[in-house]
Formats: sequence, C-alpha cells, structure tokens
Amino acid sequence: MTSRPARTPTTRPRRSPARPHETPPPPAPTSTSTQRRDARATRARILDAARRELTRDPDSRLEDIAGAAGVARRTVYVHFAGRAALVEGLAAEAAEAIRRAVAGAPAPTPDAVADLARFVLMVWPVGDRYSTLIRLARGQDLAPARVDELLTPARDMATRVLAHGRRQGVFQTTVPPDPLTRAIEAQLATLLDCVDRGLWSDDGTGAATAALIAAGVAPDTAAAKVDHVRKTGSPPSPV
Repeated sequence: MTSRPARTPTTRPRRSPARPHETPPPPAPTSTSTQRRDARATRARILDAARRELTRDPDSRLEDIAGAAGVARRTVYVHFAGRAALVEGLAAEAAEAIRRAVAGAPAPTPDAVADLARFVLMVWPVGDRYSTLIRLARGQDLAPARVDELLTPARDMATRVLAHGRRQGVFQTTVPPDPLTRAIEAQLATLLDCVDRGLWSDDGTGAATAALIAAGVAPDTAAAKVDHVRKTGSPPSPV
C-alpha cells in the first residue's frame, strides 16, 4: 500500500480588523486658488497706493503708484489697462463703500435734524478716504456721469431727510430738497478738499454742524444736536 506524502498546511492571510470610518482631511488649497488670492491682495495694494499717491498729487504717474505699492510697473498693467482703469477701480471701491454706508444707516426717526447729522457723520469717513476722486473729477479723469452714479444712493438718502425736515418745519430754508442736497454735497466736498490740503482738520463734527446750518438750523442748535448725536453714538466707519 502506497503512502501519500504529507500535505503542507496552507497559511491564509489574516484580515486586518475593520477600522472605524475616517473623514478624509480637507484638500490642500490648489495653486490656482492661491494665485487668485495673491492677485486680489496685489490689486488691493495697488488701489490703496493709487488712492494715497493721487491724493498727494493728482498727476501721479503709474510708475509712482507702482513704486508706492511695491510692485513693478508691468504688474500694475496686469490688473489695470491704464490710468483710466485705475481711477475707475477707485470709483468702484468708493461706490461700494457708499452703498454699504447707506445700507447700514439707522432707520429714519422723527428727528430730521438728528438724522441729517447722523448722515453726515456716516458719509464723512467715506468721503475722507476717497476725497481724491473729487479732484480727479474736476480734472476730467472721472466722468461727471460716473460721479453722479456713485453718489446717487447718498444723494437719495439726504434728499429724503431734507424733505422730511422741511415738512416738519425744522429746516428753515427756501431751497427745495433736491438742490439743497447738491449744495450740501458741494460744501462737504470743499471741506474735504481743505482737509486734504492741510487747511482744516475735522472728524466730521464740524462738517455735520455746517451741513445743519446750511439746511437752515440755528448755529447753536446745530452744534448741540451734533454733540448729542456724537454722545449717543454715531455709526461706525463703513470703510
């Protein structure tokens, strides 16, 4: 009787114990997203430099602005086709700041005089930041129609406040609300220009008082109202 050879036992691979479900880590930012973020930061830096340089000298060249931004001149052209596009970029920033300020404004109150004071205190920081656009508009770097477009939200709000105060009889003036809005706007623009030229310094208090007086409020009453609005809390800077 022939004996069979002994069988070698087969070793089966052992199964690893089941692991609990693991959430995969979030993907690392792609090079494209990083480039976009860097491009936005560079663009913002160029616009900030342009605002400063054009305030210092409305005839500043792109080379001056590039140097102030710490970039090469060709980098400016990557983001802006030229001076006109750069000025339009500033105008777009200003328009957005005005929209945010108006959107965040407190609801109208029965006190139209206080409302007008709050309005001026609210828009003064925006005007102070972008006052260079006033001078650029005078030099035809910015079309009057574009200036009207970016100022429309603020003009509409001021006109409503002035119309309300006129119905109340607290604005003692014969000038209708629409042209009075333009007159106060021109007054504020001139005061901002004086600040830029170092002829005056103001945090908005003097400008708000002057606006109330232009609307027909007695000087003592105007000063007291602005002081009261300041003490009870003025809106934070929207920029």
